[in-house]
Amino acid sequence: MNVLYLTFYFEPDIGPGSFRNTALVQELSRQLRSDDAIHVITTRPNRYQAYKPTAPEHEQQGYGNCPVTIDRIQIPTHKSGQLDQIRAFWTYFRTAYRLARRQKYDLVVASSSRLFTAFLGAVLVQRMNSGRNHRIPFYLDIRDLFREVMLEMHPNLLVRFLLNVVLRPVEWYTFSRANHINLVSEGFQTYFRSFRQATYSYFTNGIDNVFLTIPKSVPGPPTRIKTLLYAGNIGQGQGMHKIIPQAARQLGEGYRFVIFGSGGAKNELESRLRAENVTNVEIREPVSQAELVIHYQNADYLFLHLNDLAAFTRVLPSKLFEYGATDKPIVAGVAGYAASFVRQHLPNAVVFVPGDVADLVRQVHETLYCTCPRTDFRATFRREAISQAMVRQLLETLGNRLQIQLNRPNETPV
Repeated sequence: MNVLYLTFYFEPDIGPGSFRNTALVQELSRQLRSDDAIHVITTRPNRYQAYKPTAPEHEQQGYGNCPVTIDRIQIPTHKSGQLDQIRAFWTYFRTAYRLARRQKYDLVVASSSRLFTAFLGAVLVQRMNSGRNHRIPFYLDIRDLFREVMLEMHPNLLVRFLLNVVLRPVEWYTFSRANHINLVSEGFQTYFRSFRQATYSYFTNGIDNVFLTIPKSVPGPPTRIKTLLYAGNIGQGQGMHKIIPQAARQLGEGYRFVIFGSGGAKNELESRLRAENVTNVEIREPVSQAELVIHYQNADYLFLHLNDLAAFTRVLPSKLFEYGATDKPIVAGVAGYAASFVRQHLPNAVVFVPGDVADLVRQVHETLYCTCPRTDFRATFRREAISQAMVRQLLETLGNRLQIQLNRPNETPV
């Protein structure tokens, strides 16, 4: 069996897309046979301009039983602006299509947060299935609802209308061609009711092994300044510019925010901090997971915030899984499904209304500070176990169509 795997992000890049898809490809390689093959088409590291480890354009990897060929496409430099990202993705789309269109595959897998990697998979599947009796299965892993988010983030009604004219048919074309769709959040479930031709699963993101080795916290002096740490993208979706400047000011000199990351809204956040003369916020460049573990240990609180948009009531931020592996209190500005998930699975967490500075400040001041190991959460949401179960389910769901023998591991499914 020959598998095509499409993902915009892959190792050694950092970010949730890269971590998730690297783990899935590795596990897929372990569960397939030695005479199978996986072809990954991705990009060279590009998520953050300040963090670009070198990676070969073409390489062969031996993650498990079967060989993995990785093609990394060099895309134009972008600064997370929308036009920059459109240009970057068009380069990926065009080059990936050229690399894959004449190859013979038995299964196409696409993991996508911005819809168009999934669209690329749908276009390739339609081309490959044209004039064939045996139709190639198409498996989608959907990490975000791109059309819904884009429409909500644009206040201009004309822009919304034009975006919808373009995105709705692309979305329909893409999702209606999938045989199976995995959704990383059960909050997405109602959005996909129209696509009844597909079967569904709900494998979330997970905890990478590097975070499972974090030791128990050592209490610091009670008089020291408390640090609220955030690590990740600084974009419009996170809305950090709407919450951090005023929150830092109102929490006062006994608290500080430390942010590791970059993104399209970083300049807006920095501008507001300067305008309000806020001095207890520090913004640093992105770092690797190994470095991040050290900073998590040194922090007092782990902070997360999503913009106050209806679309974000469906999502489940991947950052919660990293945070949940620690024993540090979590301060999360989330609503909807994410808020329910935090309350159900993550003890020692403060959930405040997104964008509500007063609610955040009040809860931090009123909640007794403590650390608490989340043993059950760590056991349930290990990335390794989730990847094993997800790949096993992928092959079992599509196995009859592919007529393959599975080489199953001995691990018990989660």
